[in-house]
Amino acid sequence: MTEGKIVKISGPLVVAEGMREANMFDVVRVGEKKLIGEIIEMHADRASIQVYEETAGLGRGDAVVSAGEPLSVELGPGLVGNIYDGIQRPLEEMRLVAGPNIIKGIDLPPLNREKKWEFVATAKIGDEVTGGDIVGYVDESPVIRHKILVPPGVSGKIEYLLSGSYTVTDKIGEIINENGEKRDLTLMQKWPVRRARPYVEKIAPSVPMITGQRVIDTLFPIAMGGTACVPGPFGSGKTVVQHQLAKWSNVDLVVYIGCGERGNEMTDVLREFPEIIDPRTGKSLMERTVLIANTSDMPVAAREASVYTGITIAEYFRDMGLSVAVIADSTSRWAEALREMSGRLEEMPGDEGYPAYLTSRLAGFYERAGQVKCIGSDGRTGSLSAIGAVSPQGGDISEPVSQATLRIVKVFWGLDSALAYARHFPAINWLNSYSLYKDRLEGWYNENVSKKWSKYAADILSILQKESELDEIVKLVGVDALSGDDRLTLEISRSIREDFLQQNAFSIEDSYSSLPKQFALIDLILFFRDRAKEAMDSGADVQRISELPVREDIGRAKTVNDAEYREVFDGIKEKIEQSLAEITPGKA
Repeated sequence: MTEGKIVKISGPLVVAEGMREANMFDVVRVGEKKLIGEIIEMHADRASIQVYEETAGLGRGDAVVSAGEPLSVELGPGLVGNIYDGIQRPLEEMRLVAGPNIIKGIDLPPLNREKKWEFVATAKIGDEVTGGDIVGYVDESPVIRHKILVPPGVSGKIEYLLSGSYTVTDKIGEIINENGEKRDLTLMQKWPVRRARPYVEKIAPSVPMITGQRVIDTLFPIAMGGTACVPGPFGSGKTVVQHQLAKWSNVDLVVYIGCGERGNEMTDVLREFPEIIDPRTGKSLMERTVLIANTSDMPVAAREASVYTGITIAEYFRDMGLSVAVIADSTSRWAEALREMSGRLEEMPGDEGYPAYLTSRLAGFYERAGQVKCIGSDGRTGSLSAIGAVSPQGGDISEPVSQATLRIVKVFWGLDSALAYARHFPAINWLNSYSLYKDRLEGWYNENVSKKWSKYAADILSILQKESELDEIVKLVGVDALSGDDRLTLEISRSIREDFLQQNAFSIEDSYSSLPKQFALIDLILFFRDRAKEAMDSGADVQRISELPVREDIGRAKTVNDAEYREVFDGIKEKIEQSLAEITPGKA
């Protein structure tokens, strides 16, 4: 343990001397109230410390004590359904102890030390185990079976292992290695947040993360273990999109990081998630959610810690063989914290004052995502998908954080303020968004949903692109100057936008759309297009086609529940054919 003295204070940056024995990224306790900090720079015996709490009240000469270990998180039963701040302090426990306001220097264990968990041993005495092997499990929530893993780097023979009721710190077993050294096993382990947890190998992603959002699943899908960003200006719906992904994605567990965003957004999560029933499990969404809250009124420096805390917890559950999604809202706020600390360290700035290492820090975060073969002898696989919101000022994605993120991630869901103001949500612009997983996932969609899936998706994008071109002509000469085919294209495009891409997050039936229902809805719209084209070729008037009452039935089709949509859609198809026959010369 090293003790030094403060010689400089600059906001969240504290410089202490006499720290020669300390190491980079060591956790330190600063001042009389023992504020939590982390060493981010060393020069001889001087340590620059990033303090994760408000530094008001500190003074020159105050003591700084190094803990001799890096900033780490506790991993074990009790994580699921909990809400932590950026340095993994349990906010609910803090409220019970200290009231509604966070007291400086308060230090509570992240995992409850009193609660007992029923541990069921699956390994046997005498088994040879290595890091990542499963020795038993705890049923942490109705939907999460928390597997107890041998910590990475530990191997040997199980000396003893007992099922029973334990706290996270109780000894549940013992491993003895080939040198005769013994290592106690507990339900809990610790891991430094800045170091990625090990795995055997990364696997090319080949299965989509199904979100229930039609514009994403159909046009711009993300793979399990993939990376995506959601950039957009204020009010364009970034948080709504991320909440939808957290609610409905077909992952086993969600780690939601509120990084520098408004506190009311985390409040919405806390209010909504316990009430929402997960369509996959039939249980509350909070039964598979971990929340990290470092909102805009919390210390700026802790934003960086919150991102690393969240991704490390996600890696731990990935190592159990689960599919995990990390949703960070937003990485721009994290980048602002990096910019502030870089300025106080008097480093040479990069673009717009951001540090030169901005891209490498962002890459280090997103590169921890992926589908992997986990360490351990059973060959299990797990996946970690990373989705980050970006909040460029004025929606200008040419700024450094957006550009750095786009160079790293494989999916870009570009939000458009014009769509948001037109009340079109999700406000994902179909003309500039993209997914680099599309070709890789095409085979899965064609095999598991329909062989026409990729063709239909291509047709939709083609129609929307054609509409964009025709809009320029319409603005110049009016819609009456277009040919019948082009006017039909505009009508079908409007149907795609309003009846398919637009989704109501507050509607029980429309908030989530299963893949078969998504395909059936596309099929219905394109069925109308094909039959309308045939009717026009036979002399039907495009104006009368666009005014058919059956168009309203198509618009309402997305609100039909999953149990009834096939029958309803077949009825609409019959009505389409009948309505078109009535206005087609020679068929009425």
